[in-house]
Amino acid sequence: MTPTDHRASLSLLLRTLKLPSFRAHFEEVAAAAEREGWSFTQYLHHLAELEMQERELRRIERYLQQSQLPQTKTLATLNLKKLPAKVRRVLPRLCEGDFLDEATNVLAFGLPGRGKTHMLAAIGHELVRRGRRVLFTSAYALVQRLLVAKRDYGLERELRRLDGFAAVIIDDLGYVQQERGEMEVLFTFLGERYERRSVLISSNLVFSQWDRIFKDTMTTAAAIDRLVHHSVILELDGPSVRAEEAGRRTTTTGPTTTTDDNNGGGADVDGDGPMDGVDGMPAHPAHRPLDSPSA
Repeated sequence: MTPTDHRASLSLLLRTLKLPSFRAHFEEVAAAAEREGWSFTQYLHHLAELEMQERELRRIERYLQQSQLPQTKTLATLNLKKLPAKVRRVLPRLCEGDFLDEATNVLAFGLPGRGKTHMLAAIGHELVRRGRRVLFTSAYALVQRLLVAKRDYGLERELRRLDGFAAVIIDDLGYVQQERGEMEVLFTFLGERYERRSVLISSNLVFSQWDRIFKDTMTTAAAIDRLVHHSVILELDGPSVRAEEAGRRTTTTGPTTTTDDNNGGGADVDGDGPMDGVDGMPAHPAHRPLDSPSA
């Protein structure tokens, strides 16, 4: 067998063994090994390292595609100066992802436009970079997904599939008012993950308003208790990021006049009506303070 035949045969064997990085690099690494006088063990070790590194990169890329995270809402694009000091202090530790090992939840509260979605998405991107499986979904989309599964007698199977994600990020919980059937599947989902898997939730509603979601006092209390029992609570206050961005655009391009025929007034910058502040969240003996997420 000629050297060319050997290379072709080896390439085929590596393809069959599903070692694409070995197959892509064995010739160039062999040339380097010959120049440097490597042993056979050094040569194989270098190829194995390349295979592991590129396999990890492919896995992270696959996780990122599965996550449905907003591509532009990363840590690099997050304006940390707009976050409260307590949130800035705890954010690096959340990005490390150790809280997932203890099935700790992250609950972000604040009025519209304060950066809750961007912050949780940025955490999600960092978790994926560290090899964690993450799913980003709106509360509405998650509930509809569970309702379809229940209708098709596949709710348990869907819950097992979601259980494969170390973290599920639920955006805008309470933004859309839930019907009883929607509330029931959402409560079931939260109950299944309790003390087993983490959820990261953003909400415009403080806990005292969560009866709008779960409809009755007992179910609301039970849902809050499960979420808060092992949790880090982040309160985002301050001015609206979107309002400030809109103001800068107006300053740059000049003022514009908008007429709303439906109500005769100017449109709300955030696209949301007025809300109460993030006060009155009930204390819980086991909920984690901002400064000690690993307590």
